[in-house]
Amino acid sequence: DCWGGFNLYKAIKQQSPTTNCKLVQGPWFHGGWAKSKGDRLGNVWFESNTSEYYWQNCELPFFEFYLRGIGDANAIANATIFITGENKWHSFTQWPPKNTTATSLFLTENESLSFTKPTAQKGFDAYQSDPMKPVPYTEDVHYARTKEYMTDDQRFASRRTDVLTYQTPVLTEDITVAGTLLADLFVSITTTDADFVVKLIDVFPDDFNYPDSVKIKYPMGGYQMLVRGEIMRGRYRNSFETPSAFGPNKIEEVNYELPDIAHTFKKGHRIMVQLQSSWFPLVDRNPQQFLNTYTVESKQVIKSSISVYRDAQHSSSVILPILSK
Repeated sequence: DCWGGFNLYKAIKQQSPTTNCKLVQGPWFHGGWAKSKGDRLGNVWFESNTSEYYWQNCELPFFEFYLRGIGDANAIANATIFITGENKWHSFTQWPPKNTTATSLFLTENESLSFTKPTAQKGFDAYQSDPMKPVPYTEDVHYARTKEYMTDDQRFASRRTDVLTYQTPVLTEDITVAGTLLADLFVSITTTDADFVVKLIDVFPDDFNYPDSVKIKYPMGGYQMLVRGEIMRGRYRNSFETPSAFGPNKIEEVNYELPDIAHTFKKGHRIMVQLQSSWFPLVDRNPQQFLNTYTVESKQVIKSSISVYRDAQHSSSVILPILSK
């Protein structure tokens, strides 16, 4: 969960723009910059020792200056960010970067994604959410939550009937996203509450393989790499302070932020979005009724039929902060 690092930096800069504050984000699990080389996470390889880069270019100059008075800490960029996919470090004068454009990627018919807004007067996709058979956060069975889930293959979720999956055609050029990622959904449900999970995924080419020297023994052709995922408990769609029930079968908007992103979808890959209503056990199950989830009983947990709209008036999308070349 990288939400804290990005948003702590933004909050400090908003409250005191002149504060000398540096942001560094690498492709690490918690503490991975100290505990690992940072060259891979799960089945995904980042092509270099990202931890060593951090030590040499950020941590050492910082301590040399502030502990020993050597050098100049201002030489460290305001934001030093590793962009996955491209697998390169970038320096920015601020975060989010100035040169980004918020661009809607719309859900469209035939399980597709498009940068063109739908024109159809009607259109939706539906699934049934059953909290007693929730969508797991990873395919395998584990004793404890894994760190590898953050880049896990999402093909297991694509095969479920309670997960909606949309993807672009094969990309003809690189698309780099850097900054705040938004979900803007138009939904209706048959109950009074539901959760909404949005996952942004990088789909690798069908013939993709790592070099033998990488020693990742996993079928990477068509790999669906989780890039970002976040959940919104529907009752908080309008306010975290004042939750509200859904009106059954009434179309409502669910708009929320995902953790910031720094990723390049490479030419030859696809962008995928998955939507679901559980992510167990990362998040507790929603009874799908407007009840206190801390005191609810199993008999009060019910199924919900959920519709996600993709028409001209109700155009569900994810909003990507696309970085200019």
